[in-house]
Amino acid sequence: MDLQPVFPHHDLLIELGRVEMAIDYLDERSENERQALRPRLLSRMDRLRDELARLVV
Repeated sequence: MDLQPVFPHHDLLIELGRVEMAIDYLDERSENERQALRPRLLSRMDRLRDELARLVV
């Protein structure tokens, strides 16, 4: 049984969840931190979703 293809998918889902949680907690940050972090987190989320889409296809 080969489980190797499952690991990248699982790891990407976990990382995507972490980024989503970080975005949820942005409201607890200062305005300067929110302005600095939001674009980076959204960019990271887009890259993770793109990578997930490549794995599924």
